[in-house]
Amino acid sequence: MIYDLIIIGAGPAGLTAALYAARYNLNILLIGQEIGGYLPKIPNIENYPGFSKISGIELTRRMTEQIQNYGVKIIEQEIIDIKKDGNFTIYGDKNKYESKTIIIAIGTQRRRLGLPEEKNFLGKGLSYCVTCDAPFFKEKTVAVIGGSDSAAMAALFLSEYAKKIYIIYRRDKLRAEPIKVEQIKKNKKIEIIYNTEVKKINGQKFVESIILNNKKQIRVDGVFVEIGLISAKDLSEKLKIKLDKQNNIITNEIMETNIDGVFAAGDITNRKLKQIVTSAAQGAIAANSAFYYIKDRK
Repeated sequence: MIYDLIIIGAGPAGLTAALYAARYNLNILLIGQEIGGYLPKIPNIENYPGFSKISGIELTRRMTEQIQNYGVKIIEQEIIDIKKDGNFTIYGDKNKYESKTIIIAIGTQRRRLGLPEEKNFLGKGLSYCVTCDAPFFKEKTVAVIGGSDSAAMAALFLSEYAKKIYIIYRRDKLRAEPIKVEQIKKNKKIEIIYNTEVKKINGQKFVESIILNNKKQIRVDGVFVEIGLISAKDLSEKLKIKLDKQNNIITNEIMETNIDGVFAAGDITNRKLKQIVTSAAQGAIAANSAFYYIKDRK
């Protein structure tokens, strides 16, 4: 079977692209390693239109259910290669698929601290997913590394479980939304340490303490890393798609890349504001562009 469109990535951008493409009556396939992408890991979303507050898990469920009502086929699989020879051949770790157009919406990966002991403590007190692991730190002391919105949300979410939260940030003020900064300042459980970096994580089998660049040691039971994202660029490089210096896919205003028939949407693009709502918007635009690309060639 040759699909009209294959969407690679099942986060907010991919799910929205699938919704719009289905409404255009395109023959589509949605492939993603994890339905919802990073979305299910967000504890509370308060800036998505229509909801005062909703969990990432619930928003993922609703978006997925909506496209399934249109009969969209969803496959959970890792894509390992893409080739273009007239149409596009997409190679998964289990099967291969062919399509006239593709939308790349594979999102980003969590940035690591780069410490040699980081790998050893993963799952043993070191985490990149606060919603997954926060309940394990009830009445314990933890550190959140970072100062962006994700770090602020992590600290606030952890305050529902932990007895003490340190925010360790290398700059002199947080870069989170003002409302979140205000919530943090009012929370007696949270202490911010500015102009500081973590240089080492100590412990026997599990995390026991962190050493800062000022040589101060802080005893903690857990470390949550929230220092940003790295664009997943492997698939982009296979098709010679142009990337910017941060390895984001460069698109125009209708989400076209430099490769004919390839569109991109979501956090992997070079748009500055990376939010759920902007990813969804880009997914809709990309699907619209793919529809007219196919229509014009008929």
